[in-house]
Amino acid sequence: MNDTTIIIEPLLAKNRQLRVALVTETYPPDVNGVALTLGRIVDGLRAKGHDVWLVRPSPSRRTHEGANMDVAAHQSDVIVRGMPIPMYPELKLGLPAKRALIKLWTQRRPDVVHVATEGPLGWSAIQAAKKLRLPITSDFRTNFHAYSAFYGLGWLKTAIVGYMRKFHNSAHCTMVPTSEIKIALSGMGFQRLIVVPRGIDTQLFCPSKRSPKLRETWGVSENTTVLISVGRLAAEKNLDVVIDTFQFIKNQGHDIRLVFVGDGPLRGHLERRCPEAIFCGVQHGESLASHYASGDIFLFPSLTETFGNVTIEAMACGLAVVAFNRAAARQLILHKSNGLLVESEDHESFVSQAQRVVEDRVLRDQLRHRARQSSLENGWGSVLDQTEEVLRRVSHQDSFRDGLSRPIYARVG
Repeated sequence: MNDTTIIIEPLLAKNRQLRVALVTETYPPDVNGVALTLGRIVDGLRAKGHDVWLVRPSPSRRTHEGANMDVAAHQSDVIVRGMPIPMYPELKLGLPAKRALIKLWTQRRPDVVHVATEGPLGWSAIQAAKKLRLPITSDFRTNFHAYSAFYGLGWLKTAIVGYMRKFHNSAHCTMVPTSEIKIALSGMGFQRLIVVPRGIDTQLFCPSKRSPKLRETWGVSENTTVLISVGRLAAEKNLDVVIDTFQFIKNQGHDIRLVFVGDGPLRGHLERRCPEAIFCGVQHGESLASHYASGDIFLFPSLTETFGNVTIEAMACGLAVVAFNRAAARQLILHKSNGLLVESEDHESFVSQAQRVVEDRVLRDQLRHRARQSSLENGWGSVLDQTEEVLRRVSHQDSFRDGLSRPIYARVG
């Protein structure tokens, strides 16, 4: 089967509660797009009445130190052993737990096993589920093969792609966030791909969270244009382009400031390159929304995202977004309508588009208004409904009850 197939079996017992075993190596209070998205999905499925059993390593202390977040495990959670990820010490790899999962799922059989991350824990979960002939779904959320080049591991790219392909093709369905990712993965031999987009909390992320007091702490007036970048400060985020953009526009005599929200291994390098930039560190919840909304123009030069939650968060907060024509930006932004898109790796055009929106206040206001309106079409309710339907359809395939290795599909198009 390939990515042009969809499940066509009729839904059975549409309102029946599902028992979902969700396996992940990152989850709140971890601060990254995958963790935050999964937190929303799990909370949403539980609110719909489904019984979600989370299997995950315990959170790293470095992850939530100082964060005002509830890190207590849900009564259904299973906490397994983990170890820090070398390139991301604030995150953990879950260690293999096949034997324990077989015992657990034999005693308490789930309707479907959803594997959200591709580490050792995720792989062992797939093997345990296959042993028990359980339906399996997976998520493709991180371009690890693209990241390898930024950490001196480019020579491993082929091996990483091979592992990821084998991992996801072991599932009966893999959810991907955009059509762009679906096409790219299909070209690399990934099968049974279904697009399920990311959602946004438009009540949390909204223009009303703009804070004059916060802007005062940045030393800016309402007449100052604030360029803002939000996310992990890491090599794969292409953040030198942000600094190049700021410095070029500032040298044209414009009253602008640059704000970074987030932390990571590249922070020291960025501070040395641009000591006048403001570094706010990691922010959460209301504070994060206020930081977004207190900016004016959101710069997102990453070329390695599978989606990029920060793009839709910035749009929901009413920022004018300048981004490369990739991932969420390609899916959500109509150029010159609700944001500005730049063809991949054209750094000069990225700078010039940012300069354009700094200089043209009318354009900026139009982009900000339309960005907010666009974000309202991507609420979490729709995303949760789509996720629930995929899980339900896979769990109801008659072929599982017949002991077959994968569900029944039909070709379309």
